[in-house]
Amino acid sequence: MAELPATELTDLAHANGRFTISTLISTEDSGKPHYGQPDTVTYEATHPSHLTHSSTYYMRTFGYNTVDVVPTYEHYANTKVAGETSKVRPTLEDLHSFLKVSYVGGLDSNPEDGSEGGEKPQGEPVRFGWVKGVMIRCMLNIWGVILYLRLSWITAQAGIALTWLIILMSVTVTSITGLSISAISTNGKVKSGGTYFLISRSLGPELGGSIGLIFAFANAVAVAMHTVGFAETVRDLIQEHNSPIVDPTNDIRIIGVITVTVLLGISLAGMEWEAKAQVLFFIVIMISFLNYIVGTVIPASEEKQAKGFFSYRADIFAQNFVPNWRGPDGTFFGLFSIFFPSATGILAGANISGDLKDPAIAIPKGTLMAIFWTTISYLAISATIGACVVRDASGSVNDSIPVGSLGCEGLACDYGWNFTECAQKQSCHYGLSNYYQVLSLCRPLLSALTTSPQCLSSLDDISFPPQCLCKDQLYPLIGFFGKGYGKNEEPIRGYMLTYIIAVGFILIAELNTIAPIISNFFLCSYALINFSCFHASITNSPGWRPSFRYYSKWAALFGAVISVVIMFLLTWWAALIAIGIIVFLLGYVLYKKPEVNWGSSVQAGSYNLALNYSVGLNEVNEHIKNYRPQCLVLTGPPNFRPALVDFVGTFTKNLSLMICGNVLIGPCKQKMSESRLTSNGHIKWLTKRKIKAFYTDVVADDLRSGVKTLMQASGLGKMKPNILVIGYKKNWQTAHPRMVEEYTGILHDAFDFKYGICLMRMKEGLNVSRMLQAHINLVFDPAEDRKENGTNVDPDALTAEQQASTIFQTEQGKKTIDIYWLFDDGGLTLLIPFLLNRKKRWGKCKTRVFVGGQIHRMDEERKAIVSLLSKFRLGFHEVHVLPDINQKPRPEHIKRFDDLIAPFRLNDGFKDEAVVNEMRSDCPWKISDEEVNKSKVKSLRQVRLNEILLDYSRDAALIVITLPIGRKGRCPSSLYMAWLETLSQDLRPPVILTRGNQENVLTFYCQ
Repeated sequence: MAELPATELTDLAHANGRFTISTLISTEDSGKPHYGQPDTVTYEATHPSHLTHSSTYYMRTFGYNTVDVVPTYEHYANTKVAGETSKVRPTLEDLHSFLKVSYVGGLDSNPEDGSEGGEKPQGEPVRFGWVKGVMIRCMLNIWGVILYLRLSWITAQAGIALTWLIILMSVTVTSITGLSISAISTNGKVKSGGTYFLISRSLGPELGGSIGLIFAFANAVAVAMHTVGFAETVRDLIQEHNSPIVDPTNDIRIIGVITVTVLLGISLAGMEWEAKAQVLFFIVIMISFLNYIVGTVIPASEEKQAKGFFSYRADIFAQNFVPNWRGPDGTFFGLFSIFFPSATGILAGANISGDLKDPAIAIPKGTLMAIFWTTISYLAISATIGACVVRDASGSVNDSIPVGSLGCEGLACDYGWNFTECAQKQSCHYGLSNYYQVLSLCRPLLSALTTSPQCLSSLDDISFPPQCLCKDQLYPLIGFFGKGYGKNEEPIRGYMLTYIIAVGFILIAELNTIAPIISNFFLCSYALINFSCFHASITNSPGWRPSFRYYSKWAALFGAVISVVIMFLLTWWAALIAIGIIVFLLGYVLYKKPEVNWGSSVQAGSYNLALNYSVGLNEVNEHIKNYRPQCLVLTGPPNFRPALVDFVGTFTKNLSLMICGNVLIGPCKQKMSESRLTSNGHIKWLTKRKIKAFYTDVVADDLRSGVKTLMQASGLGKMKPNILVIGYKKNWQTAHPRMVEEYTGILHDAFDFKYGICLMRMKEGLNVSRMLQAHINLVFDPAEDRKENGTNVDPDALTAEQQASTIFQTEQGKKTIDIYWLFDDGGLTLLIPFLLNRKKRWGKCKTRVFVGGQIHRMDEERKAIVSLLSKFRLGFHEVHVLPDINQKPRPEHIKRFDDLIAPFRLNDGFKDEAVVNEMRSDCPWKISDEEVNKSKVKSLRQVRLNEILLDYSRDAALIVITLPIGRKGRCPSSLYMAWLETLSQDLRPPVILTRGNQENVLTFYCQ
């Protein structure tokens, strides 16, 4: 551990030579000795110390004299507890390098100092446990319309056996989803947002946002569905007493609007009142269940028998055990589609995750317990109602007959009732097959009341996903509804939006029309929750560590697939609509690309895919047909040389690797902090410019060693650069000769590492750092700024600054790309212009190829090159042979070259050899007379080529020419730079000097 230096200790507090450490006892026992030991143990210090009872260092460690701190919750939490001191873990620099004064001062801050005059914290919001917050809420949502209005009818159609199968199939999906919810909700601290929060933080904002929006809408429609179910029950009660309000349809609308208004008022009263109301409704449901069980045991009255209820009978159970399909919905999957909406309430607890005391415990425990108990209740009610009620009954007490009467058909005949006539005509109004409210035969008023709690839960659930969604700002125009009020941040505006949507669907007043709309939206949520769990598991991310272990990734995948299948089995057109809406919302978020980082499994999956494919490349043998120009671009800070970035980005986009390299020269400690500060900003700049590239930097003692490191270490596996792209050193004549030596040495090193080279020169230069008024990287152009201490570049400013436009971002029109393929380098000089010509901005340019030749063999040489180019299938058809390439240049141009190298000459013609050697060792960049004479032909060729370029390519859009090579150790750096200067001077278009590594990058073979 890092000990605190004695010099720093004396500065922090008055030295007294002793420090005191409290014994390790709990808070409750802190007032008395522990295990018979005194309260404190005193230690002698060998140097002055400040570690006393009041010392922060004493408080933050177990008594060891160190800046290090023991593990604590606050070091990992994103939020700060009001009124408590903010605990900060010391940085690596504090432990390894030097202790910052600000850190030391921050340790001894008094938590009470900052609270004085501050705002009074709001009251503690209401939090719920797993019973009241999750289990009861889920059970109320699962029980409701289907249980009281459709389960008996489904039992009559499918029989008890197949009804149980339908229930168990539905429960299988919900149970798997419940396990997935439990795993996701225990993988970290869950905040408010419910289903949206779980999916978005697991799969990312694209799918999370779309599901959050449609799930919120589905909940709003669910309010209408359950309210309409409740209104149907109340209407039937009114009709039985012959007291209709208007007519059957309008009665549902009136009752529904009144009911949802009352429920809105309960929700507006706050979460605490809403929770109390839910407990009340839960008690009502429990009483209704008890009444139902008792009612099935009590002998049936004559009126109930007329409606088909005979209490428990073995023969009734046997008859209802097998199916009896009737009507257009009389199929297994038809009934399954009607029943499944009853299982869509398992997310009710997760939807209020922000209001739970401990969501990681409450959601799994409450959800799974709710699924278990509601499943038992559905199975029990299906079996008991199937054992008590016959399928057909007239409801008329006049249909009673003596037992054993002739002409009577059906099971009811054995109990003294003749329902034969209505059964044959299919005109019976009662019985399991005809009367939806069979359960109301036992205390109907309580049965009616039990359909209302689900409306309340749905009304409350809808508001929280949009509120979290609004705060994330994934979609426009919904932020208005996310504003919270009160200590619980109640989304009043969200409640009102829910109310309006619910009323709109209540006016439809038809339960069978509303139900298919919501089922598919809920199933989409189920599918994505299960897929989230599977995806997070399959990516093997270290961050996937759910404390709930009882789940299976393959079961989650099965749950996702079966949910999608059920969507189409329920209502295929509703499934298509739901998927279409999700795709639209997904596309919108993908287009907007919100700047959020939630550590989703999609990010982990992307890493896995990249890793697997990168490793898989090791097994792929290289072939010329698959050659790609993978470029290491020496940009320095990329925004300083945008033309270089745009040029390479144009032909590598969606094709090959591009790495922007930056060498930071200076002390490692200083430059590493600069690297951490600016790297993200440079990446954002590239992203904003739509350049698909990586950025990397290295700290080195000099430019050449830094570039060597980049060339050897950049890339991954076989995705390594094979071309070095570098800007032309425009100030080589005025720069320090050693900098020029480094520059030419980089080119030699590139060839030693088997790199190709692209050297770019533009008339106006490449470095635009002066225009940006930013701190420049000295190693690339030290003449422009020699300040020792430049200001740090703000990463956010890098992305906010104006992006400089370059020629490579504009439409080139019908200009020409002129290629001077003077020497065979393996084809790289041809390949790069070909790739550039495939892009839209350069697509209209005509490509011309110039080659050297002899005047008496022009036709033969032209035909040979045309034939070779046609075999390469590059589409270059205009070929020019330059017969005058070896002509002597104009005298004034020769003189200009001589004047260019004059300041760098040794002028050693009449000097002693020892003196010359000493001069060469001190100034290796100097040019001897012998080297001038030996290189005279090559020098004159560069002068002549410049004349040809000015004659033929003055108005070209781009010039690509073979880069001359200076032999290492034989060609001084100043002479080589003079060649490059002479070759490319006075040219208006950009000049790309290219040289491959003398290995083929083009082939005309198919294998």
